[in-house]
Amino acid sequence: MAVAKRALITGITGQDGSYLAELLLEKGYEVHGVVRRSSSMNRSRIDHLEHAHPEHLEGARFTLHYGDMTDSGGLNRLVMTVEPDEIYNLAAQSQVHISFDQPEYTGNTDGLGTTRLLEAIRATGRSTRFYQASTSEMFGTTPPPQNEQTPFHPRSPYGVAKVYAHWMTVNYREAYDMFACSGILFNHESPRRGENFVTRKVTRGVAAIVAKRSTKLRLGNLDSKRDWGHAKDYVEAMWMMLQQDKPDDYVIATGVQWTIRQLVELAFGLVGLDWQDHVEVDKAYFRPAEVPDLRGDPSKARARLGWRPRITFQEMIREMLQYDLAAAGLKPESYLRERSAKAS
Repeated sequence: MAVAKRALITGITGQDGSYLAELLLEKGYEVHGVVRRSSSMNRSRIDHLEHAHPEHLEGARFTLHYGDMTDSGGLNRLVMTVEPDEIYNLAAQSQVHISFDQPEYTGNTDGLGTTRLLEAIRATGRSTRFYQASTSEMFGTTPPPQNEQTPFHPRSPYGVAKVYAHWMTVNYREAYDMFACSGILFNHESPRRGENFVTRKVTRGVAAIVAKRSTKLRLGNLDSKRDWGHAKDYVEAMWMMLQQDKPDDYVIATGVQWTIRQLVELAFGLVGLDWQDHVEVDKAYFRPAEVPDLRGDPSKARARLGWRPRITFQEMIREMLQYDLAAAGLKPESYLRERSAKAS
């Protein structure tokens, strides 16, 4: 019998970490996740995995470890103890607007944290394969379509920290011959998306209005353009990168662009409401430096990985609405239309 591969996932309690853990467990992996110690531990996205794979049972394939991207000693011990075949670095302070309030912490976690993890791998001397979660926010104001050769021009401390981590990953690949890849992922969503991200803010807001708990939804710049895909599709691309013969960096995107205005129109239209009756633009939600226009070119990922997104933008927003309507105590089937009347 073949020995199961062992993976270590930082940021396992997040949207991507939870979907990636599910994927790897389905593929027979032994999965180890890194969680931060806090008084209000939120593991709701992975509770089902803990219940399905109790750590105390012999042969358990899902184990959690305490760790922090700001603690190099702890990361060294983790890598030495777990001895992973693959490491997926998904941990980050990932809120763009918070990065303006906490630039030093964001740089320490997202930028230097990646360096600490790469150095921990190098110190062990193991041939561990490493995935770094890069982001389309690194492109900033560079015009679309953005691909692997597009220059970076980040417009937030988050984007700057991720550029540092991205180039550090390239450096360790070239300097130490490490199998280290970066996935430059464009926006990707799901019902597990954090509640402060705009897609989830919209679907939760629509559900609250349908449930008569609210009448208005306040948003920032409705003209911002994004390339949105589903997180479940994107974590598959992460795994694919580490199965290749040679390490490389890949843009993961749909290649299709939507404005936030179109997102809002679609979501309200799916429950038969006119968004203009409920949405108010609030400049308090505008960024100090906006990123107006992101659309990825995933040609390289299609050609070399054979990766393609399977879930459409419309299907994704519908799924998120179903989840948030149910969370509001409503029966989604009583409110959701087959399709939005206005959004194309």
